[in-house]
Amino acid sequence: MESRKRVFRQTKDARQGRLRGARMAAATPASESDLQSTQETSTITPQPETELGPMDLAPGPLVAVIMGSQSDMDVMNGAVEELTQRGISHEVTVASAHRDPDKVREYARAARSRGIKVVIAGAGMAAALPGFVAAYTDLPVIGVPIKAKNTIGDGTDALFSIVQTPPGVPVACVAINGARNAAILASRILFA
Repeated sequence: MESRKRVFRQTKDARQGRLRGARMAAATPASESDLQSTQETSTITPQPETELGPMDLAPGPLVAVIMGSQSDMDVMNGAVEELTQRGISHEVTVASAHRDPDKVREYARAARSRGIKVVIAGAGMAAALPGFVAAYTDLPVIGVPIKAKNTIGDGTDALFSIVQTPPGVPVACVAINGARNAAILASRILFA
């Protein structure tokens, strides 16, 4: 466990150093020779996600996976499995924006205080859940449109509901039944 903490700390320190260097370079007027030396010393090489180490070092979960119905679990398991494979701590909740609006509102409002950094919200048909959650938190929300049994247009009803959230309520959206991609996107957000 100590080695995991050390890897995480080293990665965090390296990221902060890159950010400080980028801010200083952007704020300092430079001559042409200064630009050449800046380019040589501040080159950032992207690291593959697997080299960053697991993100399960926080005391609580980093990603919240929420869905409107227990029947959505078949699809949302793709996100749960991907997060587990990547060693990213997460929680799974079933709560409907239509049937449990108070529960969803309180869940979204309290997410940041529980240590959550990204929310993955899956819903079918009217698919109000991702937008509802985004209305009550400033955390990134990734919507997963789910093709329900009685859907219209093979899940496009849910897709359109998620991508058409109003201005000021941003929700990222992955493909229909694309829960695994939602987890990969959450991972990239965490390591950005």
